[in-house]
Amino acid sequence: MTIGDLAEAGQCTVATVRYYEKEGLLPRAGRTGGNYRTFGPAHVERLRFIRNCRSLDLTHGEIRALIAMMDTSDQDCGSVNGLLDEHIGHVRGRIEELRELERQLAALRERCQAERRVEDCGILQGLAEMGGEDRPVHRTHLG
Repeated sequence: MTIGDLAEAGQCTVATVRYYEKEGLLPRAGRTGGNYRTFGPAHVERLRFIRNCRSLDLTHGEIRALIAMMDTSDQDCGSVNGLLDEHIGHVRGRIEELRELERQLAALRERCQAERRVEDCGILQGLAEMGGEDRPVHRTHLG
C-alpha cells in the first residue's frame, strides 16, 4: 500500500506517517523500483497502536518503550504495568492542576458579578494583582 493508503487506514495524515517513521516509531517502509514507499499490514497495526497510545496522551518515549517491550514478547508484562502506572500518576497530577486552575478562575469570576466599566472590572484587577505565587506551576511528564 502507498503512504496515502496507510494514512487513511490509520486515520491520520501523510505528514503524521512520515513523522512517526522519522521518529523511529514506525518501521521504515520498503521502496519500489520507482523509489515510492510501500507499506504492509504490519505498518497498519503499528500505526494504529501508536495512534491509540497518543489518544491516551502517552509520550513518544513511552510509546517507544512499549514497542520495545512488545518486540521482546518473551518477558512478562510487569514493565508495561509499571509504565502505565507511572502515566496514570502523571494524569492524576494534571487533573489536580486543572482543578486548581478551575478554582482560581472561579475566584476571579466571583470578582465581577455585574457589567461595569472595564477600568472597574474585578477580573482584570485580579489578574493585574496576581503575584508569582498565585500562578499555577504546571508539571509535565514530557522529558
